[in-house]
Amino acid sequence: MRIALDATYSLGDGLSGVGVYSRELLNGLAATDFGEGWDWFYRSQRYWRALWRSRPSGVRIRRLSDSGGNRDAPLFHGLNQRLPKLRFRRQIATFHDLFVLSGHYSTPEFRERFARQARGAAAAADLIIAVSAFTASQVENYLDVPASRIRVIHHGVLPRHLPDRSPSAASGGQICAGASREKVILCVGAIQRRKNQAALVRAFRAAPPDWKLVLAGSHGYDAETTLHEVAGSPARDRIQVTGYLTDQEIANWYAKAGIFAFPSLDEGFGMPALEAMAAGIPVIAGNRSALPEICRDDKGGYAALMVDPTSDADLCGAIQLLTANGQLRAELATAGKIHASKFRWEYAVEQTAAVYREFT
Repeated sequence: MRIALDATYSLGDGLSGVGVYSRELLNGLAATDFGEGWDWFYRSQRYWRALWRSRPSGVRIRRLSDSGGNRDAPLFHGLNQRLPKLRFRRQIATFHDLFVLSGHYSTPEFRERFARQARGAAAAADLIIAVSAFTASQVENYLDVPASRIRVIHHGVLPRHLPDRSPSAASGGQICAGASREKVILCVGAIQRRKNQAALVRAFRAAPPDWKLVLAGSHGYDAETTLHEVAGSPARDRIQVTGYLTDQEIANWYAKAGIFAFPSLDEGFGMPALEAMAAGIPVIAGNRSALPEICRDDKGGYAALMVDPTSDADLCGAIQLLTANGQLRAELATAGKIHASKFRWEYAVEQTAAVYREFT
């Protein structure tokens, strides 16, 4: 069976979570012996760029439009909760999150467009892949999809290439891995209401005066609220708002940071928390949405310090505890690395191929 996939989001620098998911699945599946070949479809904004890129053997590049074009493949997989209006014979859609439907985390116009697209994809899909059990529950509750049509497949984690921070490297002018980490609390993600950095800024007042807070990410919906908190904070001279960073710049911060704080209110998966664990940083995470699922270890405990992200007191307490307790930071860092290593893209590829087999 030849399989078609929407590869649109796999191209570009500084890929989003959906982009990384698309790239890893596309390349991973193409490397298997499953199927008779692969059609990688690109929407018009990426199609011409895709034509000039190298690709695995057995892959054909095709243009994807909503109302026309080739529909020969018996199975199509939309990798970003979106399916073309003119359907393929059988269709799968991956859903990453539905935060646009669950809260006021975006503009009304974006919510309306996103909701229409998500409802259309859910209705047109023969099966849905959800990236977490939490997202699966949202697909059930918000889009009226029965659990029998949903399969849960977690993301993998690609450990970032961290710069060497050993003393010998530092003497040569580089920043390095073996040296002790800096007194930095790091939060990675677009500055927006859903990510809840405003609460983190308020809680940072509880940190000792030799610690620094770094908010690494571009400005998103309602970033003004966080920036206002920064401007009014008595610790504002120890808070850095970086703006957009390249992958390498983010890796540099992952190599330096002593604590990673991720008090998000709504996550379909929560990749930054696992990336921080893979980098050896102790993590503070919100106990909402998919984060408890993603941070839960095999023994029923957690590989992160879980807090109520709506409680400033909880966040303050976690910051005070971790900044004061180097032993706990070391224990969480070790537990996190072990936990993150269990999320592998090879597993996601295998499980996705198993979903395809349901159609053979």
